[in-house]
Amino acid sequence: MTKVLLTGGSGFIAAHILEQLLAKGHSVVTTVRTEDKAAKIREAYADKAAAGELQTVVVPDIARPDAFDDVVKIPGIEVVLHTASPFHFKITDPKKDLVDPAVIGTTGILKAIARSAPAVRRVVVTSSFAAILDEPKISDPTTVFSEASWNPVTIDDIHRSSATAYRASKTLAERAAWAFVAAPPADSVAKFDLVTVNPPMVFGPVAHHLASLDGLNTSNERFLDLLRGKWKAGGVPSTGAAMIWVDVRDVAAAHVRAGLELPAAGGKRLFTTAGSYSNAAIVDIVRRNFPADAAILPSDDQLGPGKLPPADQRFKVDNAATTELLGIDWIPFEKTVVDTIKSLKEHGA
Repeated sequence: MTKVLLTGGSGFIAAHILEQLLAKGHSVVTTVRTEDKAAKIREAYADKAAAGELQTVVVPDIARPDAFDDVVKIPGIEVVLHTASPFHFKITDPKKDLVDPAVIGTTGILKAIARSAPAVRRVVVTSSFAAILDEPKISDPTTVFSEASWNPVTIDDIHRSSATAYRASKTLAERAAWAFVAAPPADSVAKFDLVTVNPPMVFGPVAHHLASLDGLNTSNERFLDLLRGKWKAGGVPSTGAAMIWVDVRDVAAAHVRAGLELPAAGGKRLFTTAGSYSNAAIVDIVRRNFPADAAILPSDDQLGPGKLPPADQRFKVDNAATTELLGIDWIPFEKTVVDTIKSLKEHGA
């Protein structure tokens, strides 16, 4: 059994990481922003909390440089999985709302570990495909994004759009993490290596302790809109620039394996993707698997905007190194869509 610090434990990805860690018998300290969220996690895993295998700690503002100073001092923590970072486009000030929480949250926890957590041997940071892609090249069929690719975005670009600001936040946070481990403080008491996990759009079933659909993660909102008839009323939206996806359960498994099971993952970026997807494909899968919902689905002549561009008008990906290292058979898109729809229905959609 390993003692793990998991930040952002109520988040979409982290909730699945938490479930997998506890199922494997590990002890988990997880941070959340509010006591209400902490209580819901303890309620969902009451037996683990009672046995001392699950501890919740409230960290209300991850953008504070000292946010994680106390929690890393909890004795025995060997692995840190840092998932806490914003993913939303509901912003007024891109630097304050996105960049600062991502960059300061990441560097803050690394500094805290270096000062006060001598047992920590590995840190896994949740990054993103946003830190890999290059916006002007997403329609270039000669571009192949891989673990070695970096988004060239800078802080000067954050006012271009909300999407660009989000991509900058993830890129700058990941660059700051790699820079920190490349030149750790001379007085560091911890010797740890780093792994980053870089997923694109993350879909899949929601955690059991999701309080309400109002708190649904951004990437899954498209499924809720479909179930609520918004796509039929307003047409199928564009799939978006990413055009690639991965199941949340595979992303969680990547964190667990990279953090606790695969020594060779140290120093690696993991590009976790199962391939391309489209909103039109989501409609087709729901129509096949949920015939009772036919009345709320858009018609075939509404699918156009949601289809993928032709292969000669979009980028390619190569994540063979990640697939080989992790040994994951990526969950297929149909299973992800079906499981996501079932999960949302269970939560009242």
